[in-house]
Parts: sequence; C-alpha cells; structure tokens
Amino acid sequence: MDHGLDLISTLTGALAAALVLGLLAQRLRLSPIVGYLVAGVIVGPFTPGFVAHGGIANQFAELGVILLMFGVGLNLHVDELMRVRRVAIPGAIAAMGAATGGGWLATRTMGWSGTAGVLYGLAIAIASTVVLLRVFADRDLLHTQTGHLAIGWLLVEDFVVVLVVILLPIVKSGSGGRGVAPFVVALVVALAKIGALVALALGVGRRAIPALLAVIARTRSRELFTLAVLTLALGVAVGAAKLFGASMALGAFLAGLVVGQSKFGARAASEALPMRDAFAVLFFVATGMLLDPAQIVPNARVIAATLAVVWIAKPAVTLVVVLAFRYPPKTAVGLALGLGQIGEFSFMVAGLGGHLGLLPPQAAQALVATSLISVTLNPLFMRLVEPVAARLAARQARRDVEHDDAASARAAVPAAHRAVVVGYGPVGRSVVKLLDDHGIRPTVIELNHDTVAALEDQGIDALYGDAAQREVLERAGISGARSLVLTASTPPEATIRMAKELAPDVVVLARVPYVSERARLHEAGASEVISAEGEVALAMIERLLAHLGAHADQIDRARERLRRDV
Repeated sequence: MDHGLDLISTLTGALAAALVLGLLAQRLRLSPIVGYLVAGVIVGPFTPGFVAHGGIANQFAELGVILLMFGVGLNLHVDELMRVRRVAIPGAIAAMGAATGGGWLATRTMGWSGTAGVLYGLAIAIASTVVLLRVFADRDLLHTQTGHLAIGWLLVEDFVVVLVVILLPIVKSGSGGRGVAPFVVALVVALAKIGALVALALGVGRRAIPALLAVIARTRSRELFTLAVLTLALGVAVGAAKLFGASMALGAFLAGLVVGQSKFGARAASEALPMRDAFAVLFFVATGMLLDPAQIVPNARVIAATLAVVWIAKPAVTLVVVLAFRYPPKTAVGLALGLGQIGEFSFMVAGLGGHLGLLPPQAAQALVATSLISVTLNPLFMRLVEPVAARLAARQARRDVEHDDAASARAAVPAAHRAVVVGYGPVGRSVVKLLDDHGIRPTVIELNHDTVAALEDQGIDALYGDAAQREVLERAGISGARSLVLTASTPPEATIRMAKELAPDVVVLARVPYVSERARLHEAGASEVISAEGEVALAMIERLLAHLGAHADQIDRARERLRRDV
C-alpha cells in the first residue's frame, strides 16, 4: 500500500511540478525543458519540501528513454538523411569528435580517468533533438535548408547514441582485467546477437508488424491502434533485452524504425507519441532530481569547461565544415548555434556510464547544470544568426561572388505548385484527377490504409494518418504546398487551424454538409468553404431557371445572389 502511495505521489508531484515550471518557462519564452529540469531540482532530495521517490522516478525515466528511442526510429527519414549525407555524416562526426576530444582533454586536467573523459566527451557531443527542433520551429527554420540539414545532422548523432548504448555495457564487461581475448569473444558474441536482432526486426518485423497494424487499423478504433503501437514499442524493447542481451533502447529504436518505414508511421507518430512526450517529461524531472545545488560551486570548473566545449568547440567545427561544403553563411551559423546545447541523450549516455561505474558522480551534476544553462540561453543565441551570418556573407562577398549569385538565383525560383488533399472518397478522387490533369502534384492524406496502398501502387503520393495531427501534415509537406483541399464531409476545424499554423499562406478549400457550418470554418482560416447543402440548392435553381427559359446572364446573376445569401 505504501509502495502504491509512493508511486502515485511521485507521479503526481513530478507532473504537477513539471506543469507549473514548464508553463512558467514557456511564459518567460524559454524551452519548457528548463522548467522540467528545475521541477526535478525542486522535488529532488537536495531541496526542502516534497521529495519524490528516486527509484520510482528513475523507473518512469527508463520508460521515457524507451519511448524516446522508439520515437527516434519512428521519425527516421532515410531519404532526408540521404539528401544531406554529403555534409551531415562527415560534419556530425567531426563536430562530435571535437566535442569528445574537448571533453576528454578538460576532464583529464581535473584528474579523471581516460575512459571517463572519453565517455563524458561523448555525452556532451550530443545535442538535444527536442530543443533544437523546438527552437527551429519557433523561428520558422524547420522546413528550410538549415532545418533539413539539422535533421540529417541529428540523425547521425542519434545513430551514435544507439551505438554507444549498445557497446558501453560490452566495454565495461571486457574491462575487468581478464585479458583481451575474453573481451573480444564477448564483443563478437554480443554483436552477433545484436545482428540477429536487427535481422529479425528488419526482416520478419517489416512484414509482421505492418500486417498486425493493418488488422488493428481495420477496426477503426483509435484506442486499439494506440495500444498496439505502445505494446510493440515496449514488447520489442523487452524482447531485445531478455532474448538477445541487447539494450531495451535498441529494441525500441528498431520497433520504431519498422513502424516508421511502413504506411502506418504517420498515424503512429500522431497518436502514440504524446505518450512519449509525457514520459519524456518525467525523464527530465528525474534528471533534474540528480542536481544538488550545493555542488554547483565545487563543480564550477567542470561546468565551465563543459560550456566551453558545447558553446565554442562543437559550434566552431560545425561552422567550418558547413561553410567548407559551400552552404550559405546563414545556414552554417543557424546550425552551429542551434547545436550549442545538450539534453536528453546526453543524460542517457551519462546515466548509463554512471550506472556502470565509468563516470564519477560529479559528471551528472555538471551535465544537468550545463543543460540548464545551455537550453535556457540557446533561443537567445539564435537571435544572433542574422547579424553573424551577414558579417560572414560580407567577408565572403569578394571570394564567393559567383557561388552566392548562383545560390540566390536558385533560391528565387518558385516552388512547383503542390496540393495536399485530405480524403479520397468520390469527391477526393475527382479533385486528385483534376489536379493531376493540370500538372499539380497532389499528396493524399487518408485514414483507410487499403486506399493508401492502392494510391501508392498508382504512383500517387499518399499518407496514412489523421490530417488534424501536426506530424501527419508535416510529413505530407504542407509547408511547401500552395493549397490544402479538405474533401471529407466531417467539419475539419482542427485540420484547418493546424495547417494555418504550419503554413500561414496556404490556400484552404473545405467541404461541409451544411451552410450553417461555413462561418466557423472561415473563422478557423479556410479560404473557401463549399457546402453540400448550398451546392445542391444552387444546382436545382440553375436547372429550374433553365427549364423556365431564363437566359445565361439571368442564371449567372441568380447563381451569384444565391452564393452571397448562403
């Protein structure tokens, strides 16, 4: 009974503190992650007042890690990485190498072991995906050249996290003084098990998991679909640990990768990942609980050295690499400053290192303090993108005139007219055909997975998911589309509002059953609203006037008057 009370009180206290502090951080125009970390400090054992149960909080945090890694796999866009691989792969590796080297050098001067220095350097070499994407979205950079490059860069860092999480326990088990041979054998066996897991997940899982989700999707039950996705994430994670000796994080990553590459990826992202966000909050709270305010001054040297690496070493290498690949200064500066922070995956690596006894206790203290400072100031640093980029562009003007002119000319070319069509019933089919006949490339969003499969077989871009969800609209390319056509009969206010938030200039055409619903959709942001009721009345009036012998101009006037009245 006491354990149950501890669980509920820890969950309630942690979420309540995170809600209040997260809201306060948002009001102060800071990342909510700052609020979550501070909430952890407040409910932690080093401050007076309510103290959350550390063991229970860590269990919730572990669940958050599993769902975070599932989200990494789910949102892994291989095609997006391939487009920027020429710079993202070597650039991310070089920047992470510089940060790792800087962390190793700084900690060695403070008496840490070489292994601890390398591991700490790896931890501070990984930027927070959550923070970077949030900051970029706030500054409308997510769907720009800078945003695309940042996503590719983050994917490389995420892959490194996966590898570190896999190999760290192996390194620890092989460092017990038993010689090189046992370690090599253990490494080979472990990698063989991991290889079998990957082959099973990507081979059998790629067929079995989508087939299972297809059965669930046919029930048209949102709850069952969400439950199925959560069960897959946790089930594969536990299976990876129990059967293959791999980390649960790797299993969750592979499950997300399989689901994300299927036609159910968009819907899974929109409906299941809110759970990830909730448990990720508890992950940050549990991390904040590690910070002892009394240890900030004794660890000031480590914190200062870490901030130097995060704010100077890694951004500097990033800037040099991106400029060397002839990207515009604004792109290079924006990416470099955006990566100047650490977050969730840094804590994951350091937490595992601490659990294995490879990192000293002050490492966690320094990381949490550094994250608080860097995440808080990162949005402020992003304001420097324009002035710093302008100075760099001025310096490059003489040297790179021809290149800049070519880049400007490419940027001035308008994007091809694309449209997003929601629904593929009789109306949607007609709209898609007419768009295609006029050279306008449509992307269809549809909740019937069989329809999506049929459209893909016809070579039509189609996405399975709920168009009211941000992730689905983003995957459909709403930011690059000129028009959004809602052909379903259900009033789509939520879809319209989300679309206008993501793409304020998009032209929205919506269909509703009744005339009385038009005003509400116009208020939501629709450009044109066509009511089935009004169009039927219009068609009947036209036919009636024609039978009565009215002239074409009389019919036109009647049509316009009726459109105004309805």
